Amino acid sequence: MTLKHLSDAAAALQISRRGLLFGAAAGTAGAAMLPAAGFAATPETDTIDLSQRHPFYGKGPQAGIMTPPQRYVFFMTFDLTTQDRQALQVLLARWSAAIAQLMKGETIGQVEPDRAEAVGLDTAEALELEPAGLTVTVGLGPNVFSDALGLAAHRPALLRPLVDLPSDALKPDLTGGDLSLQACADDPQVAYHAIRDLARIAKVTGTAATRWTVMGFGRASAGKGQATPRNLMGFKDGTRNIVQPADFDRHVWVQDGPDWQRHGTYQVVRKVQMHIENWDTDRVSDQNAVFGRHKLSGAPLTGTKEFDTPDFAKTATDGSPVIQDTAHIRLAAHENNEGVKILRRGFNYTDGINQFGFLDAGLLFLSYQNDPAHFERLQARLGASDALNEYISHIGSGIFFVPPAPTEGSYIGEAMFA
Repeated sequence: MTLKHLSDAAAALQISRRGLLFGAAAGTAGAAMLPAAGFAATPETDTIDLSQRHPFYGKGPQAGIMTPPQRYVFFMTFDLTTQDRQALQVLLARWSAAIAQLMKGETIGQVEPDRAEAVGLDTAEALELEPAGLTVTVGLGPNVFSDALGLAAHRPALLRPLVDLPSDALKPDLTGGDLSLQACADDPQVAYHAIRDLARIAKVTGTAATRWTVMGFGRASAGKGQATPRNLMGFKDGTRNIVQPADFDRHVWVQDGPDWQRHGTYQVVRKVQMHIENWDTDRVSDQNAVFGRHKLSGAPLTGTKEFDTPDFAKTATDGSPVIQDTAHIRLAAHENNEGVKILRRGFNYTDGINQFGFLDAGLLFLSYQNDPAHFERLQARLGASDALNEYISHIGSGIFFVPPAPTEGSYIGEAMFA
């Protein structure tokens, strides 16, 4: 079955992802082994609507940050191949116009597939597909704001390379970048098509070349009104994520600086490889202790329901903390980090089989915060003490400033070139 057939089927049925998965598995032995009483129905708001459109232009943040996470992501970074300031300006203007069309479900320019001599601007693999809630979010890396490009004076105040972190096992070919594109959609081919067309524009203009990319699936963090999804370790991910507008204002959006930066944010991306086979051989009780939560319900070990507030002071009969000092949720909790919160917008990924014959899979971790030091603070604690470190490696990394959305007739970062 093709991706288009899958998309058409989902659109016709308008069913939730969990309903699709359990419906497909109903006749298998594996499905019979699952304790059905442990799974609640997915809320009606957590559904696939392939006709959904999000606006690109507007006042405030770019789409794809506060937007409830879609099912798929195609994330790509680029290296600038020019020091011509005007060339970068033209690229951002062309990208903005193209993204606005793509997010409406339209093609870029004319597509004439029946004329052999025609060279279309749109690669055409998303023709007849719905917009699928597509959002494309553009980020600008530290090197954009260089003296060579004449943009040093416009550098966002807190944009700089991330510090070395204790969890780093970074690969050079999965690290860095001058520009980032995050395309999210409920159809993987729609997300892929958007990045493919935008990468083509960068190449044709001679402005930027692709650096590294990850295609993710099965969102690994929840937005407002969404059921909490699971990461590839089987645990719910995003239970305590930022969902309230007041928390976005306090922790995510930039509130000072020049107008073109306000309601922007700092994007941190990490490719986190999971040692799946090692994890799968461990007892569930040990896995629960690593996260500080129950695997099935998502409840903290001190509670009974997913959204119960963890009680980090609670002790067992032997006096030891119920949620161990090395538990992931203890180290990441805002209560234990002077109130620091970040918006997580992660996705699972798989790269097939590695050279050792093991599953090559993990988490494409994307976070948004109004100060990159907040991510560094949390990751420094996690990288130093988290029991989860036995099962993961941070192999890719990047940081970008995401300007606010442009208004109609403008483009991303236009004020930098004034």
